[in-house]
Amino acid sequence: MSANTAPAVSRPRRTTFLSFSPPSITEAEIEAVVNTLRSDWITTGPKTKRFETEFAAYLSAPAALAVNSCTAGLHVALVASGIGPGDEVITTPMTFCSSVNVIEHVHATPVLADVEPDTLTLDPARVAEAITPRTKAILPVHFAGHPADMAPIMELARQHNLLVIEDAAHSLPASYRGQRVGTIGDFASFSFYATKNLTTAEGGMLVGSPDAIDRARVISLHGMNRDAWKRYSAEGSWYYEVITPGFKYNMTDIQAAIGLVQLERLAEMQQRRREIVAQYQQAFSQVDALQTPVERPEAESAWHLYVLRLSLDRLTINRAAFIEQLKARQIGTSVHFIPIHLHPYYRDKYGWKPDDFPVAYQEYQRTISLPLYPGLTDNDVADVIAAVTDICEEFRR
Repeated sequence: MSANTAPAVSRPRRTTFLSFSPPSITEAEIEAVVNTLRSDWITTGPKTKRFETEFAAYLSAPAALAVNSCTAGLHVALVASGIGPGDEVITTPMTFCSSVNVIEHVHATPVLADVEPDTLTLDPARVAEAITPRTKAILPVHFAGHPADMAPIMELARQHNLLVIEDAAHSLPASYRGQRVGTIGDFASFSFYATKNLTTAEGGMLVGSPDAIDRARVISLHGMNRDAWKRYSAEGSWYYEVITPGFKYNMTDIQAAIGLVQLERLAEMQQRRREIVAQYQQAFSQVDALQTPVERPEAESAWHLYVLRLSLDRLTINRAAFIEQLKARQIGTSVHFIPIHLHPYYRDKYGWKPDDFPVAYQEYQRTISLPLYPGLTDNDVADVIAAVTDICEEFRR
């Protein structure tokens, strides 16, 4: 055993499967949904409006628009920004497909720039190399909850007159240089999917300037100049006009009811996430076959994901076999992400090859996301640590 390798923890194997990332739902959320169902309004209405207001206040953002997904928010942001055919948008290969799909949806061209080796977020130096006269926007993704290095990205945007649209799906409530992530660029879109730090089951929030959000609001609901809540309220009118061909991207009051409670609980849920991360970091930093995730001094990660990296040269098994070993020990995992340029649609359309973005490609092959959510008990965390360290010892090269 290496002097830098911690001994395997002597602990009986689990007999029940530990899910990767179930939502944290309490009786308070359930009661809020029931109360909404018993009210006169279950689709977009007063609770959605309140959720927008309270979420914007939490971030110190000027305005917010509740939508049915982060993807919808990104799509609306691109449309509201006038990005379309002939335009280029620079983003990262280390993201879920939705970040790039929305660029295709507006018939613009996605341009990938590689990621930084430590945070796996968009590398500003690679962004600078990718800018052309056709570039109209940069779409950084705050990977796993750690902010992208926004200062040089914003400086590039200023120099080249580019928009910055933050994909903040992972990053509530991350901070960068003391500023909440999501309030740095021109737009930011958050995800409230079931696995996220704050959930509404499905849903998202787009934030930006009041004028930008006003444009986005019209686009997000059929292009109508008056939404249903205004039309059907006591002060409303039946008359409306369609001023642009919009989409059906609105959030419901049922979802917003969950979100309002989750927002109240966010601080306590984040505290538990950080406690779990501290246990993981302490244990795994002692194992020479593992590389733990970083948190840069200028950043506060949201710790949406705990992405561990395997030092494969110190193991006799690959990442796929490591995941199977964890599964055999009743530990659920995931991988974030299969890089964009490896997916057949993008690979074939743009002719991208695996080594075109070497950092993303190489790091993808050795990442594993471990369970990280507020409902994990200390015993659960100990089981994860024991399983990982046991595998590293059993398959040590």
